[in-house]
Order: sequence, then structure tokens, then C-alpha cells
Amino acid sequence: MPLWRRKCFWLALSVFWLLLVLLGVFPLRRAVPPGRLPGRSQGWPRWLDAAFLQSFSQSETHPEVPELPRAPRGSGCTWGACFDPSRCQGDVLRIFVHTPAGGSAAEEAHRRVLDSLRGSRYYAPSAAEACLFLLLPSRDGRGACGPLPPSWDGGRNHLVLSLRPAPCTRLGLAMVAEASPSSDIFRSGFDVALPDLPEAHPLLGGAPGRLPRHSPQPGAPFLAVAEEGGRWRAAGAHASACPWDRRCEQDPGPHQTYPGDTLPNATFCLIPGHRAATSCFLQALQAGCIPVLLSPRWELPFSEVIDWTKAAIIADERLPLQVLAALREMLPSRVLALRQQTQFLWTAYFSSVEKVIHTTLEIIQDRIRGASAHPSLMWNSPPGALLALPTFSTSLQDFPFYHLQQGTSPESSFSALIWVEASGEPLLKLIQEVAGSRHCAQILILWSSEKPPPDRWPKTAVPLTVIEGHRKVSDRFFPYSSINTNVVLSLDAHSILSTSEVDFAFVVWQSFPERLVGFLTCSHFWDEARGGWGYSTEMANEFSMVLNTAAFYHRYYHTLFTSLPKSLRTIADETPSCADVLMNFLVAAVTKLPPIKVAGGPRPGPEPQPPAQDCVNRLAAGFGHMPLVSSRVRLDPVLFKDPVSVQRKKYRSLEKP
Repeated sequence: MPLWRRKCFWLALSVFWLLLVLLGVFPLRRAVPPGRLPGRSQGWPRWLDAAFLQSFSQSETHPEVPELPRAPRGSGCTWGACFDPSRCQGDVLRIFVHTPAGGSAAEEAHRRVLDSLRGSRYYAPSAAEACLFLLLPSRDGRGACGPLPPSWDGGRNHLVLSLRPAPCTRLGLAMVAEASPSSDIFRSGFDVALPDLPEAHPLLGGAPGRLPRHSPQPGAPFLAVAEEGGRWRAAGAHASACPWDRRCEQDPGPHQTYPGDTLPNATFCLIPGHRAATSCFLQALQAGCIPVLLSPRWELPFSEVIDWTKAAIIADERLPLQVLAALREMLPSRVLALRQQTQFLWTAYFSSVEKVIHTTLEIIQDRIRGASAHPSLMWNSPPGALLALPTFSTSLQDFPFYHLQQGTSPESSFSALIWVEASGEPLLKLIQEVAGSRHCAQILILWSSEKPPPDRWPKTAVPLTVIEGHRKVSDRFFPYSSINTNVVLSLDAHSILSTSEVDFAFVVWQSFPERLVGFLTCSHFWDEARGGWGYSTEMANEFSMVLNTAAFYHRYYHTLFTSLPKSLRTIADETPSCADVLMNFLVAAVTKLPPIKVAGGPRPGPEPQPPAQDCVNRLAAGFGHMPLVSSRVRLDPVLFKDPVSVQRKKYRSLEKP
């Protein structure tokens, strides 16, 4: 073959191969699998249980694909480019809500958002006090996006919030907080992914999780498969083929539930990856049914801070048989841990509109705080980041909730805070008994009497400080800087306690540092005749509150008490006997646990005054639900009242009349 013909042949062949490459028939390198797009920063792992499903997790299948740097999408906005944190001064993010210029739907959404913000620490009544401006998307009569507010400034320091999927959300330089955003347009670290809330979602409080106490129950279905229209179909653990593919053989006689019905008490809930199924995700979370998301194409809610590996599984919809096999082989301990986490996340962040909006704002607040933001442990373990305020401390050891995870022990000393309305002999005796405790570090007298305090106080082995009060009952729960320990013993001047009783109660508190530990108890009950909650101070085996006339608790609850809405603290000041009830409401709402009763306690002294008839009901309305939990447990020392020698007992004076 002549030389010129060979050159033409090789040139033609090269052009042919180049065309094939350009047309994508023969790619130059291995294609990136679906869901792992180059340049996309994953807000949460695409495969949440890689260790559990190692044989077909994406990270194991394609280890050679490098993680490329994230390229800006949408408007190209990032936190540093489109938000000015220097405008946010102080410890708390302040937000102003623009009034929408839309129809009745926009007005209703605006009302729900305002109701959830009024009285909170985030709300700013005027734009001059705010560093973040909230805009609700709306449309005018012609269907076009509604007008922008005068202070728009291109969208800088603005948040466009939509609790339901809606148009007109991506405007200018504004952050977007919308329900179930598509993964393709979500800007990680700038936008916030919200859950898809139903229209009738509670504004405050919200319904509790539905996970049965003994789970799983005999005969409960293994799988619940989400279908179109919000329906759920149950499937057994031994399904012969993929239960979510209509081409596969189904179990005989599938059971269906329809929208509004109770979700089946299944162990796993299979949810398709398209956005139409996002509402099913929240239903599964509330029911304690482990969500198994099949190649989701939407961002999981609050993925910036929530570790969904502890509550959900993301699976590849192309591998149905492997997914079913892996679910069947999951250890019961792992199943229980996942289900418990779904209940915590539901209660902490998703059970009401108020919690969803406050979580959104707290995420933005954490971005502003930077190094002093909530650590991941606070977001992903009880009681949640909304109830663990960084303004109190940035150290986990200073909170009462994380000793078990951190492997630390509670503090070994306490501060006694004695609230005084009138001086007398019981007060002087009480000071001496409390000061005799080997655990007492200091005594603080909160003087709330109209008479001036005495010039001389009894000599004690610990420092004694007098604090001038404002003659309000809520003063006793103020976070005074002079309290030097994390443990507070709250006392009334008329309380009569022995040193042994104080010592024993403190030792008990060290085992339950997140709870109230006290002596005198009372209970709540539902009054059918009145159609409301009742309150009883009678001695009974069952109780739900301990009185702060003599009780141990963590100092952090003072900070939480002052962060309560002003309307609730006003109830306590107007009706002094409601202060005890409010503190018990607060601790129960945080811990979801009852208080601890110990043996002994104040003896002669005035009987506790029951609060006004409507006190419990007003507080329950303010919290949005009844948080109190009843108990029948009383802790006594070893050999307490046993017929043995007193010399063998550690807390001997507890049994003296």
C-alpha cells in the first residue's frame, strides 16, 4: 500500500475514534455512578450504612473515583459571599419577618410562622433590630412572583422560607429553606433542607412518637412500602422478590392503609426516591419505622447537622434483593438503636412547626458562631441542640446530659440557694444543717423579704453570700453569676432538713444529673368532669412533680428557665405556687423523664399551697402538650428502716422522728 494511502487510512481511523469518544460511545474513563456527581459536596452520605452493606455500597464499588471540589450551582452563592455575619451582634440571632403581599394562603403561612416566632429569643419586632430577614414566597393575581420588600438589598442576609414545595423560592442572593429540595439545586452550607410538612401539622408541641414500648410487637409487619397517594402497603420479612417493584411477585393479600390512617407498626419503611414520596419520610419517622430511602433525589431535612446514619438507611433501588437480604440480617440491637433515634429526632426537631423553624434558625446561628457552634453530639443525642444552648457553655461537661457519652462524672459539690421571704429560727437552723454537708461548697441567701436582711449570720465552714431579690418567685430560678457550682440545692427558708438527708439526696442526684431530685411531691391528673388537668398535693404512691422547697437540680435549668417565653414566666410570678409547676414542666419537657423522690424531707412547716385551678392548664397550653411524666419510684438508703443496728446504717438521722 502506498505511503499516502496508509496515512489517509490512519487519519480516517483516528477521526472515527475521536467521533466515538465525543459522542460518548467509548468514554475516556469509567463513568461516575448515579448519585455521585463530580463536584457535588455531599451534605450527607449517599450510602448511610456502608459498613452494613459493604458488598454493594457505592463507596466500595467505585473507590477510584476522586472527590472533586464543589462547583457553585444556582446563583453561585456561598455563606461567605452572600451573607454578612458582621451585621449579627450579640449571642442570639434576631430575625424580622416581612409581611407577604399574597393571597389568603400566603397570609395563613405568614401567621403560622409569626406565631412560632413571637415570644422566642429569635424574634425582632422591627427591621432595625434584626440581622436576618425572613421572606415567605408568594404570587400576585397574575401568577407572577410577589414583590420584594424595600430592604431586599439583592437578597443579602435574607432567608426565603417555604414549609411546602412552592415556586418563587430562589431569589437573588437569599438563602433558601424549602421542603425536600432537589439534590441538583441544593447549595450545601448555604441553603437549609426542610421536611415536607402536612398542612395540618401542629404549630406547638406536636404529637409524640408512636414507637411501641415493646418493639417489635408479635405479628407486626416487617416492611411497609410507600405507594402513590400516601398509601402504605405491608409486606412480610420473607418476600420472595422485591416488594417495591410491580414487575416482581408480591406477597398474597397485601394490606393497605390510606392517607390519614395509622401507619403500620412495621420495622422498615421503604420510600421511593422521587420527591412525591417525601411526605412519607416524616410519617415513617414519627411511627418509629426505620426509613429505607431508595436512591433519593432530594436532600434529607437538616442534613447539615443531623447524622442520618443513626436513624435511616439509603439503598440503591437497582439492588432490591440485596437490600431485602441485608435488612433481614440486621441485628436486633441495631434495629432498636435506629428506631429509638427516629423517635428522638421526631420529638426534638420535627413534631411541630415551631421546632422546624427554630431548628432552621439555630443552624444559621451555628454558622455565625463558628468555633463555638453546637458540636455534632448535641445535635444528634437527647435533648437536642434546641435545648442545649451554647450561650451557657461550649463544653459538653458543663451540661447534665452528656456524662454517659463522655465517660465523665457529675460534679462532687453543690451550692445551696435559700429563698427567704421572712427570717426566723428555721432559717438559721437550716443554714447550719446544710453547711454541715461534706458536699456543700457555698450557701447563697436570696433575700426577697420587705424587711432588710440581718447584719449578722451564723458562722459556717463554707462561704455565705446574700443576694438581693426583686420579690418575684421567678427570681429563685435566675442564673446568678455568684453560683460557683453546676449543682443547685433549692430551699425555702421554712424547710427543715438534716445533714444526712442533704448528703443522701445529693448522692442520688449524682446518678441522675439531668433530673429533679427532691423530697416533697405532688401529681397531676386528667379531670373528666372539668375537661382539663387537675393538681393534687396529697400523699400518694404516684407523683409527677417535686417541690423546689427542697430539691437538687443542675444549674443549666436556670438558663433554660430564663429563656422560656415571657408569658410563661409571668404566670409563675402572678401565681407563686405555679413556679414549682413551671420548673417541673421545663425539666420534664427536656428529659422526657419523671423526677426522683428520695426518703426524708421537710417535716413540720407550712403545707404546700396548691396552684390556681387553671395554672396547670395554662402551662400545658403554653408548652403545646402535657410534658409531665408520672412515677412510683422512691429511692431509700441501704438498710433504711430495716430492723438492724443503727450503727450499721450510713444515713442514721433519716429515721429519726
